[in-house]
Amino acid sequence: MTQEIDSLYEEAIASGLLPGVSLLAGDKNGNILYSKSFGKASLKEGDNRPFTESTIASIASMSKLMTVVAVLQCVEDGILDLDKDVASLCPGIGKYGLIVGFDDTKNSAIFTPNPTPITLRMLLTHTSGHEYEWNNALLLKWRASRNEQPSSGLTLEEQAALPLVFEPGKGFAYGHGLDWAGKAVESATNLSLDDFMRKRIWTPLGIENDASFYPRAKDSMKDRIADVSTLDKNGKPPAVHFPGFDISGGSTDCFGGAGVYSSTKAYYTFLSSVMRRDPKLLKPSSYEELFRPQLDDRCEQALNDDIISSPIKTQYLGLQIPASIRKTWNLAGLVAKEAQEGRFAQGTTLWGGYPCCEWFIDHESGICGVAICQLVPPMQPDVMALHEKFQRAMFGRVRANL
Repeated sequence: MTQEIDSLYEEAIASGLLPGVSLLAGDKNGNILYSKSFGKASLKEGDNRPFTESTIASIASMSKLMTVVAVLQCVEDGILDLDKDVASLCPGIGKYGLIVGFDDTKNSAIFTPNPTPITLRMLLTHTSGHEYEWNNALLLKWRASRNEQPSSGLTLEEQAALPLVFEPGKGFAYGHGLDWAGKAVESATNLSLDDFMRKRIWTPLGIENDASFYPRAKDSMKDRIADVSTLDKNGKPPAVHFPGFDISGGSTDCFGGAGVYSSTKAYYTFLSSVMRRDPKLLKPSSYEELFRPQLDDRCEQALNDDIISSPIKTQYLGLQIPASIRKTWNLAGLVAKEAQEGRFAQGTTLWGGYPCCEWFIDHESGICGVAICQLVPPMQPDVMALHEKFQRAMFGRVRANL
């Protein structure tokens, strides 16, 4: 079974689909089920570094799980509350109110005041009304009317202080909620999110030299950073080096929703710790809250509708899970409410990251895994299909031993 996975990823490297990738999976008892890396860390001419489990990569939205753990640690400390208004901790959040239309004759967005306070729970579950601009035509028109590019600006407020696309608590949209949640941690602790995670997450797990928001400033990391590669305009191989591409957009703030860089080994160490409910990170009650489904019927339906609302959203948010499988959201990520035959058991939690990365925790089967690479376009279907087969192989291996 593992030989099949070896062959699939070796073929992807040989075909030019993938420059490099690292995979790690293990079980609830701490046993490693699979650990292997393929290809190169860069397609830049003259750079022959291999992609290994120690290669530092942008994990993009896989940062979100780390930020959620940081938030829950602050809740345990009594300095944050999941259900209180975060406006005092996050200056600028929701300042535009709700965007409800656009007047093309005036080249101006139409707004209405937001009547509902935004809470941390809403930010962590994507029910706050925030949505990434690439997902929303109204937000793109609003940016253009201001002569701004999407996701423009160096600070969190410049990038994430967007009009809300629905009243908080009454829908689902994938967006900057975790960036704002990270800002709440910073406001409550008077520490940068990088410093807080180093103190409370990375150092306790022994991964402090392998995770950072600022890897280029770390002597222990700067020479291990992988470069991003890209497929052609149609999303087809062979991949080539993507010079000048910066997933962070040159931002100076810590973006809790997308800003962490990590090695595969470090992220797996973190993910495995979360799956095993390691007391180094959280109390048992916090793990219960982390993995408890959070959406009411209205928001859950909005999530399922959103994933299938366009091909690009299905690609970015669907993680190769059939539309027929009902989904919900917990504080950690996307939850499959039903099993997918041969891939995962009911209640599996999983999520991904922009440059075709993915993680999963299959609670019932007692396994977790991570796949990290540095390729755009984001969540490219052929690459994500490979990661699905990796997950299937790990599931099959564990189930065969039951």
